[in-house]
Amino acid sequence: ITGWPGGKPNSDDSNRPERAEPAKKRVLIFSPHPDDDIISMGGTFMRLQEQGHEVHVAYQTSGNIAVADDEALRFARFVIDYNEKFGIKSAQADDIYQKAATFLTNKKNSEIDIPEVRYIKGLIRKGEARATSHFVGLTDDQIHFMELPFYETGTIEKKPLGKEDIQLTMDLIEKIKPHQIYAAGDLADPHGTHKVCLDAIFEAVKALKPKSFMDDCWLWLYRGAWQEWGIDEVEMAVPMSPDQVLAKRHGIFKHQSQKDGVVFQGTDAREFWQRAEDRNAETAALYQQLGLATYAAMEAFVRWHY
Repeated sequence: ITGWPGGKPNSDDSNRPERAEPAKKRVLIFSPHPDDDIISMGGTFMRLQEQGHEVHVAYQTSGNIAVADDEALRFARFVIDYNEKFGIKSAQADDIYQKAATFLTNKKNSEIDIPEVRYIKGLIRKGEARATSHFVGLTDDQIHFMELPFYETGTIEKKPLGKEDIQLTMDLIEKIKPHQIYAAGDLADPHGTHKVCLDAIFEAVKALKPKSFMDDCWLWLYRGAWQEWGIDEVEMAVPMSPDQVLAKRHGIFKHQSQKDGVVFQGTDAREFWQRAEDRNAETAALYQQLGLATYAAMEAFVRWHY
């Protein structure tokens, strides 16, 4: 159990899950969808930022299929109204709106969105992810939108992991040279995106292993909205106070398109923020039952040794 997920500076770290040195670490959080970071490890994300580490977040996919059609239309209409209000003449914006509106009005069940609609939906999720990262305290140069190609099919069925996906992942890791990588080890995601994203990271890390900076890089796995690590597997548990639980909730709320009944809800009717809070509270309760300290909530991590 540690309140210092990036390591506690100037401390004996022999019984701590993370190294004390370097005191300020470069951290790279991979988020398969644009909200997995805040849902799965929002408390830890905020703690790392508050404790002065250089935190980067990488959104691996656009998440565009998980936006409702009426949301896409609302944002497209906003552009038209914005242009009108400020006297901006844009025939292209008008055409895109008309094309999107015509398509969505006549869209049949399970019909694949036209590219314009997919792009609008992707921009919605990009804006929400950026808002969350700004809420945590990151600047734009610490926010990376990868848009991995395997995801961009427009359907639930994705392409297999490709060389380009792995290369993009390697390039980002090499650019940041992190001391810590956080990745989603949550393979219960019903659409398989998390598994492909994790495989891309594993392949990238394997290929980069000979590089000297990788000697100082630890890979931590979190789990998402669908399941949690078994208590016997957890290697780092980060406690949260009631205030931190509330701050995490507000961060999750930045993802407005994923609230109030989302497109891919799964069999669990709870909102994502409710799932996260319930799961974090259950983890804390398990530690309490084991006779350890009592906390409002806890986020759990397992270290991957490569």
